[in-house]
Amino acid sequence: MENKPQFLLAYYGDDFTGSTDALEFLNRAGVKTLLFIEPPTQQQIENYPGLQAIGIAGMTRAMPPAEMEKILKPAFKSLKALGAVHVHYKVCSTFDSSPQIGSIGKAADVGAEAFGAPFIPVLVAAPALGRYCTFGNLFARMGIGSTGDIFRLDRHPSMSKHPVTPADESDLRLHLAKQTDKIIGLVDVLDITQGIESAKAKLQNELNNGKEIVFFDALEETHLPVIAQVTDAYATSDKPLFSIGSSGIEMALGALWEQQGIAQPKTEWPSPGKAKTMLVVSGSCSPVTAKQIEYAAEHDFAEVELDTVAMANSADLKSSVAVYVQLIAELMQRGIPVIIHTSLGTDDVRFAKTYEHFAKQGLTQNDIKAKTAQLYGTALGLTVLGVAEKNALQRVIIAGGDTSGYVARAMGIEAVEMIAPLTPGAPLCKAYGQGAVNGLEVVFKGGQVGAETYFDQVLQGKI
Repeated sequence: MENKPQFLLAYYGDDFTGSTDALEFLNRAGVKTLLFIEPPTQQQIENYPGLQAIGIAGMTRAMPPAEMEKILKPAFKSLKALGAVHVHYKVCSTFDSSPQIGSIGKAADVGAEAFGAPFIPVLVAAPALGRYCTFGNLFARMGIGSTGDIFRLDRHPSMSKHPVTPADESDLRLHLAKQTDKIIGLVDVLDITQGIESAKAKLQNELNNGKEIVFFDALEETHLPVIAQVTDAYATSDKPLFSIGSSGIEMALGALWEQQGIAQPKTEWPSPGKAKTMLVVSGSCSPVTAKQIEYAAEHDFAEVELDTVAMANSADLKSSVAVYVQLIAELMQRGIPVIIHTSLGTDDVRFAKTYEHFAKQGLTQNDIKAKTAQLYGTALGLTVLGVAEKNALQRVIIAGGDTSGYVARAMGIEAVEMIAPLTPGAPLCKAYGQGAVNGLEVVFKGGQVGAETYFDQVLQGKI
């Protein structure tokens, strides 16, 4: 490690909320990291001195494979040029994907070609987030940062009914095999539990048998540094190791870097305190988010329903959201925190009406999914921007994985930096950009993140 490269790790997130999840665990590990919206130029990197890792917040989770490939090829080329030892394709800890949308198999194929990978390690488990893998099967707690029950993925009350990529298979090897022709192997929980030599031997055996993608089980946090040490042996700055997985990758490498004396975990963060003004914009269809909205509405938050069909008919989104901007600005002037949302779960009548509206135009189901993510994400982003220009807006929560990238882009965010942990997987960040957006406190919340009290917790700034 005497010739330590400038960057320990570079990652590409398949959505914004997942990207800030990885950002959090790198910063918790003491690795100074910044998350960019697009692959940064050298000048942009130099504007933020002292960086040890960077991320790019993509939107490939909501794209078909052909479109993913067009985005990922230049993005991976950009990340490879940084000289990082590790390059990570960050996916959701519930492995959201399908052969038609957000194909992780397509990302594996593009990544293998871009990095000349001898194999691709895949780590999806993230015990700190309530995500566990045993014998290739994924189990997930209902809600991140909550005390919800743990379910096998294909029986999970939310993920099995996901509106875009419903989970119908918990064995991740079988799930991924539908998306790539690469040969898939596994280092299972027994191999990991027996220690580094056992895990090394099993990995070598899998590689000797022609396995090109290898999953790693993990049930406890102590399993993560074992996985990191085994895989790190294949990584150099000349030939970075390309991996796929949840923020378990960052947790594992962070633990390894601590052991190696490269990083020192950061355990103390300044309290952000209660926000004077806060806006929540939600494009999430998750029942977890729906319960959070309902709780907040019962505890002094103003609730505003976005007319999704009216937005779908709009020829000018900026003009269409003006009425919401004015309403929200007036509420905030009275000191009231506000939530504006596109649905309260998939049972919301707006959800069905939106699909019916676009189906009449001849759009396929996948086209509708992509269209609504872009449309409502952009509408919500323009709403935030409009309110920020009218008010001294301090804190914003952006809920919804598929829409969050469009929200950030419509706001004009260039990059975000973590300033405090709140709930695992959704840190409080500072936004960098032009105009009223610059300096905003932002949280990007995935659909499964947080307990019912989540929005009030963020309002109060409770670490």
